[in-house]
Parts: sequence; C-alpha cells; structure tokens
Amino acid sequence: ACGDPKAKPSYLIDKNLESAVKFIVRKFPAVETRNNNQQLAQLQKEKSEILKNLALYYFTFVDVMEFKDHVCELLNTIDVCQVFFDITVNFDLTKNYLDLIITYTTLMILLSRIEERKAIIGLYNYAHEMTHGASDREYPRLGQMIVDYENPLKKMMEEFVPHSKSLSDALISLQMVYPRRNLSADQWRNAQLLSLISAPSTMLNPAQSDTMPCEYLSLDAMEKWIIFGFILCHGILNSDATALNLWKLALQSSSCLALFRDEVFHIHKAAEDFYNKRINDIRECKEAAVSHAGSMHRERRKFLRSALKELATVLSDQPGLLGPKALFVFMALSFARDEIIWLLRHADNMPKKSADDFIDKHIAELIFYMEELRAHVRKYGPVMQRYYVQYLSGFDAVVLNELVQNLSVCPEDESIIMSSFVNTMTSLSVKQVEDGEVFDFRGMRLDWFRLQAYTSVSKASLGLADHRELGKMMNTIIFHTKMVDSLVEMLVETSDLSIFCFYSRAFEKMFQQCLELPSQSRYSIAFPLLCTHFMSCTHELCPEERHHIGDRSLSLCNMFLDEMAKQARNLITDICTEQCTLSDQLLPKHCAKTISQAVNKKSKKQTGKKGEPEREKPGVESMRKNRLVVTNLDKLHTALSELCFSINYVPNMVVWEHTFTPREYLTSHLEIRFTKSIVGMTMYNQATQEIAKPSELLTSVRAYMTVLQSIENYVQIDITRVFNNVLLQQTQHLDSHGEPTITSLYTNWYLETLLRQVSNGHIAYFPAMKAFVNLPTENELTFNAEEYSDISEMRALSELLGPYGMKFLSESLMWHISSQVAELKYLAQYSVQCFGVFSLLLFLEKGVCVHSCSPFCSAVDSVLKRMTIIGVILSFRSLAQEALRDVLSYHIPFLVSSIEDFKDHIPRETDMKVAMNVYELSSAAGLPCEIDPALVVALSSQKSENISPEEEYKIACLLMVFVAVSLPTLASNVMSQYSPAIEGHCNNIHCLAKAINQIAAALFTIHKGSIEDRLKEFLALASSSLLKIGQETDKTTTRNRESVYLLLDMV
Repeated sequence: ACGDPKAKPSYLIDKNLESAVKFIVRKFPAVETRNNNQQLAQLQKEKSEILKNLALYYFTFVDVMEFKDHVCELLNTIDVCQVFFDITVNFDLTKNYLDLIITYTTLMILLSRIEERKAIIGLYNYAHEMTHGASDREYPRLGQMIVDYENPLKKMMEEFVPHSKSLSDALISLQMVYPRRNLSADQWRNAQLLSLISAPSTMLNPAQSDTMPCEYLSLDAMEKWIIFGFILCHGILNSDATALNLWKLALQSSSCLALFRDEVFHIHKAAEDFYNKRINDIRECKEAAVSHAGSMHRERRKFLRSALKELATVLSDQPGLLGPKALFVFMALSFARDEIIWLLRHADNMPKKSADDFIDKHIAELIFYMEELRAHVRKYGPVMQRYYVQYLSGFDAVVLNELVQNLSVCPEDESIIMSSFVNTMTSLSVKQVEDGEVFDFRGMRLDWFRLQAYTSVSKASLGLADHRELGKMMNTIIFHTKMVDSLVEMLVETSDLSIFCFYSRAFEKMFQQCLELPSQSRYSIAFPLLCTHFMSCTHELCPEERHHIGDRSLSLCNMFLDEMAKQARNLITDICTEQCTLSDQLLPKHCAKTISQAVNKKSKKQTGKKGEPEREKPGVESMRKNRLVVTNLDKLHTALSELCFSINYVPNMVVWEHTFTPREYLTSHLEIRFTKSIVGMTMYNQATQEIAKPSELLTSVRAYMTVLQSIENYVQIDITRVFNNVLLQQTQHLDSHGEPTITSLYTNWYLETLLRQVSNGHIAYFPAMKAFVNLPTENELTFNAEEYSDISEMRALSELLGPYGMKFLSESLMWHISSQVAELKYLAQYSVQCFGVFSLLLFLEKGVCVHSCSPFCSAVDSVLKRMTIIGVILSFRSLAQEALRDVLSYHIPFLVSSIEDFKDHIPRETDMKVAMNVYELSSAAGLPCEIDPALVVALSSQKSENISPEEEYKIACLLMVFVAVSLPTLASNVMSQYSPAIEGHCNNIHCLAKAINQIAAALFTIHKGSIEDRLKEFLALASSSLLKIGQETDKTTTRNRESVYLLLDMV
C-alpha cells in the first residue's frame, strides 16, 4: 500500500506534518517528546486521527515481527531435532521448509524496500505516547528490528549460521532434480520430452518416476531456493563442489528473481556485494546469463509450443490417455508456465545483447495450448478419476502394503497411519466415480506430512532416510490422490499465470503483437482466458484486494474481447467493401461501355483503325493461373478465419463471477458497423443534395449481407438477429443511437429535392412511364429524376425501407399535403370574405375574372398550384404504394392476397371506423384504397376548436367549389397541352384529378358527408365552368381547352 501513491497514508504527504515526520525519522527509533514541542505541535493536534488511521499499517509491521519470531523459533527446533531433508524422499517436508525460508527472506527484503516504514511506525508511536503517556509495548522490539534489517541479507546471513547444516542438506538434495530440469531445448528434443507418439508401443503405459512431484516442481521456485539459500549459507560453497555447481547453474539461467508479484531481485549485483572472494565466478555467470540465457529460453519456448500442440492434439482425439499420461500434462503446464514467467520478468529487467530474445510474438500460441490442456483436464476430470481410483485401489494399496510388511521396525503410531493409508485406498471403487461422490484425500495427505515429520528427525525409530523406497512410493501415491480430488488445485499449482495481473503494460503489448500477426491471431483468445486466473492470486487474509484485482481482470478481459471483435469487424468491413466493388461492376449502368466498345471495335475493324484496349470484364478476378497468386481478398478471408477461430473458441468464460460471451462482442460490433455502413452507402451529401440510387444501395446492401451471412461459417452467431436489429431500425426515423436512418435520408431527399423540383416546374410526372422525368430547362438538374422514381427504383426503395419505412414516407408526404390543404382552406375563406359568394358565382357564369388583375385571380392561381402540388405528391405516393405492393407480393404473397380479399369484400353498410381500420391495413400492404387512411388522419389533425363541425364542412364544400370554378383558367396556359406519349401534361395538371378525388374523399369522410354526391356536384360545376370556355373568342384563352376537358374524365 505504501508503494501505491493512491493508497499511501495521507499523513506522509501532509505539509503541516512534514517537519514532524523528518524529526521522527531522524531520531528513529528513539522517542523524544519533551523538548521538541515546536516540531511536534501539529502532531499533538492530530494524534487521535493518526492513531486511528495508521493502526492498520503499524500492526502489519508488528505481524511481520511476530512472523519472524515464529520462523526463528521453528528453525531452531528443526536444528535441534536434526531433521533429515531430501526433496526426492520427504518432498512435502523439504519443499515447505525451503518455501518457509524463501518467504521469510523475501518478506524481510520487501520490508527494507518500504521507504516510509520508519515514518509510519514512528508517527504511530509518537501519537500513542502523546495519548497514553507511554510508547506502544511492541515498539522497542519493532524499532530495533527495522534498524537491524536495514541490510536484510547481511543480517540474515549472520542469523543463518546455526541453520547452515539443515539448509545446505535440503539444497544439495536438488542436485538430482534441478540440473535435470534446467536443460536446453536441444536436450529436451533429443530426449523427445513430453511426446506421447515417440514410442507408440508404450503409449498406454502409465508415466512413472521415482520423483513424481519433482517432475512438475516450478523451476522458478527451485532457482529461488538455490540463489537465496546459498546466499544465507554461503560457507558451503567453499567446501562442496555440488553446491557450487548448483549455484553457478542458477546464476547463469537468470538475471533476476521475483520477490513478490512484479517486485524483482537482481541476483548478480547482490552476489557481488556479498562474495568478494568469488567475484570472478559471479561475473562469469552474469556474462553467461546476459549472453545466452535469452536465446536458451527462447528455444525452450519454441520447443514447448510444438510439444504442447502435439500433446493437446493427441489428448483431444484420445482423452483416455489423460489417465496414464497425466504426469506429462502437468509437466508440460509447469514447464510452459516457468518459461512465460521468466520472459515476463526479464523483458524489462535484463541488459539485453539481443533484444529479439525478449520479444516473443508467438507467446500467445504457447499460452493457448496451455489453456487447451487445462480445458482437457477440466472436461475429462471423471476419466482421470476413474483411472486413478482403480490405480490406487488395485496397485498402490498392494505395493504399499508389501512395503509396510517388509519394514524391519515400525512403531505403533507410524503403523496405524500407514495401515489407514492402505485401508483408504483399498476401499475405493469406480462406482463412487459413477455415482458422482466427492472425494477428499486431504486428511490422508496431511497424515503423510505428519509421518514425514515423525520419521525425519534424528532419533526416529523408523527413519525415512533409511527407507527411501517408502518415501518415493508415498510421494507417487500422493500424486495419484491429487488426480482424484484436487485437479483444480493442481492446475493452479502448475499453470497459474495470475502474475500477468501485475504486468498490465506487457500483457497489453503482447496482445497487440498477437493481433498484428495474422498467423497468431487465432490464439488471441488466450489473453481473455488468462484473466480468469487473476483471482487465484488473492488471499483470504487480504480480502480488500479482491475488488481491486477483480476490477482489473474484468476491465482487461472486456478490453481484449472488444479489441478482438473490432479487429474482426474491420476485416469484415474490408471484405464487404471489396465485395460491394465487385457487385457494383455488375450494375446495368456499366454495360454501356462494353456495348460502346463492341460497336466501336466493329467500326474500327471495317475502317482498319486500332480501337481502345479491351476493358476487363467482371469476374476476371476469380481466374487463377496458379495457386501461388494470393489476392487481397484471399488475405482478408484468411485473417478473418484465423481471428474467428479465436472468437468462436469458447462460448463463454467466467471472470470474477461475471460471464463474458466473446461472440456477443462480435455481434454488437457488427450491428454498429452494419448500421453505419448502410447509412454511409447512401452517400448523402446535404450540401449538394446528392444521394445514391435506391437500386445501387440495395445491391451494395445485399452484397454486404452476403458477406455477413458467410460469417456464420466461421463463428456460431445468429446473423439473422443482426439483420433484424439493424434493418428494422433503418425503417424508423432514427436508430437506437438517435442517428438518422436511410428512411429519414431518402424521405428528406424525395420531399426536399425531387418533389421540390417538380413544384418548380423542372420535373414532370409521366403516367405512361410511371416515373418523374426531367424537363428541358436552362439550368440542368444535378440528377436524373427518372433514375430515382421509375418502378425499379421505387421497388428497390420499398425493399430497403420496408412497410414501416414506407409508412413513414407516406406520413411525411401527408404532412406536406395537410399543410397545403390548410392553405387552400384559408384561400377559400379569404376569397369569400373579400369578394363574397356573388363574385364566385359571377366567375362561374362569365368564366372570367370580374376584377381584372385583382387578388382574386392570384388566389385562383394559388389554388390550382397548390392542388397540383398535392396531386404530384399523391402521384408519387401511388408509385411508392404500388412498388410496396409488388415487393410484398413477392415476399409474402399469401398474406397480401388475404389482405386484398379482405379489403375487396367490405360490406357497404360497414361502419366507417371499421372500414378505415381495414383501409389502414390495406394501405400498409401497398394496396390502393377508395379513401386514403393516412390522408384522413393527416387532415383530421387540422380540426380547430374555434370552428364548429358545420362550419368546417362548409369550408370543405367551398374549397371544392373554388377548385371547380378555377379549372377554366388552365386552358390559357401554354404548358397545359396534353401529350398522348406521356399520357399527361407537362405542367402536371393531370395530377389534379388524383388530388381532387383523394382530397374530396378524405374531407367528406372526416365531415361525414356523401363523397359521391359532393363529387357529382363538383363535376357539374367544373363541367359548366369548362363549357363556358367554348363561348370565348380569344384563342389564347381557349387554346388548350380540349386538354383541360380531359381532367373531367380523370376525376
């Protein structure tokens, strides 16, 4: 906590206490409170808070002191008892003895590295003195310990003089274990280490060793024992060549050792400080470590990658081999774990002659195969249990019983313990495994630990030193029991990599290197899986760490999975871009060049001239002359398949009671990217009002979707769910993130660009072509209206927007119509109020304006213009509805035919509300209706509370009269000429008929009037008005009267 600036006690950095802290540290461990009131004045004010807040830190130091006392007492007892230590015989006793010494040494070194130790202890004690009038009772001893262990190794070397015999015996017992483990990769390769297939005839034989637990003992732990052990009892190095060789070998293998987590200890510097007599040997070892250790460990990792891959492949095919070859699995895990930890520790803590030896871009592969072996052990645990239950009861129990029977001396206590071992093993059966019984051999293992202690003292009746076979046999049995009840603990012991939690920067760097190398990206899942290890580095005596480490594991796991999904998403996007380009080449617009080239080629042939070079045809990219040719698309697919293997490797993983699902990360990113891509492919430019043609966008979207569907071949994700989520959102005005969709973009474009240009007279609706067409004008438009409004484009638009999107388009169109109708009503009211009904009737009778150049004439022009706009909008909507009907008839023909049948058979006497519901359903399916429900809804919203329904009805009737009497003025317009080729007029007045029909139907539905009667009246008025034109002698007034007469047939 003192090393972390955030967790450091605030009193150590408090400016008010700075002088007091300096005084206390200078005088430490002495306590002087009487004559130093000035320096300690601030301390006097805050003494109670200091006592409260520093108590945890102070008593942690007291705990260290008490631990030291107990260790010293235990070591003295061991010396008095002259305990026999041999790692190959009494493994548990020797290992725990060496671990105790290393823990003690490490703790005292770490204590000396806490810079604020004197300040914390001194501050607490001064506050205690001021509060209680006396120092804390533990302070004198604690203060003295802090002073004594300023140089911890020097002090401990003095302490360990009486313990040298026991410690050196334990260390020298490693002579048969450590050199055998510390071999080069070539020696491993020659011995075919860890290979199951090197000797097929012995594949089913159980892996045996006289030193079973030593085979998977951590090399890192052994090096700590040797380095620190021989520093503490260095005298043996001068008298025992074996000890010297062990020490030199350890010094040549590493440059630093881990004290605790990411705290390291540089061994050569410490050795040089203490062993001046052997400085040449130390420097020689240091040079060897710097020059050769990196390459040696690099080759080991290279060998282990292939060895673990072979092991994992064979075991996945034949999991039954996990029984006889379990030792190989745990050896492989332990070897790999040691190499990974060595690299992690030395990457930033070693002078590098060859930096490449400390940058392993293939580390992910090694971790991945470790995880694969761990997964096999967890998955096939029952297989191993069955095997070793039979092994314990059928072989181990028999051999142990014979050994016990052949003992020349066996005291009663030892006899009882060993008899219980035999009985426990004999009682085992396979049925217990089949019944799912939980095994627990912890008691048996603890009894063996006790037995080692009893039989390893000098005065024991049954000395284990004289019965080595018994010790070796029991070590093997203990390993077998662990295969039955402690598989998870064994995995933690041999393959725990929670150390990565404290090397976050290196961890993230390794992950980035893995993603950057396509051949390694398939192993990237190893990094999130490593986050599941982190909680194993917590301890029940330090629960406050759980949240900190848990949060770190969650954040790292989340980051790794997110980055993997992003990388996959980017690859998929690149593939989609390539595929969209290829699809674009097949669009009809590109065939013009091919046709042109063919025509030119023919003409050039006849004239003998040389033509243009022939253009590459779509599909030529698929033609391969040989397999060595690799296209960019091939590389993208390869990289994607590798990465998707990783994402698909596990369905989910649990990190600190949180479940992560890698595939969901990919799904989420695909949804976001697909959404952005669809909107991006519209190529909408607000400044120039340019937008992609619906058919081209549809082609691109289909190409994109084809690629996304192929992802299901790599990863088990539901891509249909992605399509549904994204495409349904695109049918709404805004998506789930509040961003505009293709529905809103196309709706705005058609309303604000295409239809606005129709209103300006630059575009006309051609009923014969069922499309809007550009008219020849001085200022050419930037787009061709026909390319956006013909039947194929409208069908493409319907495919893209779907029924929901087309409904939104209709509602937007209706909103514009309702605003025009509101203006028309106002004009009708205004005209009656200003000129009276008389003027209107006179206009009807004379057929001309009664007030020449008056506002009345401008009102007539405005009415006709607005009605034409409404007609144009309704014509566009009919195109959209027809296209929607065609699309739905293709996709859901049975449902559409049912809706159509339902609509066609509404009884005449049906209530209008019920009929409107049917019309609404029909309209949603694109079917034409007698009364447009969307228009009714839009016009209904115009009802004013200030005007009575009767008045509203009168205004509606008046509007129809106004329109009827205004029609004759169209005859004088030069643009009113009817064209049979287009079946309409260039000024779009043929759209008036649709406007009159739809507006009348909607208005009189709202006001519950008779639509048929009102339209008959309209026709009577309109025909009467139009017939009056025949009496006119002015040809300019009547030049297009026949074209206007046709409107009556359309109404």
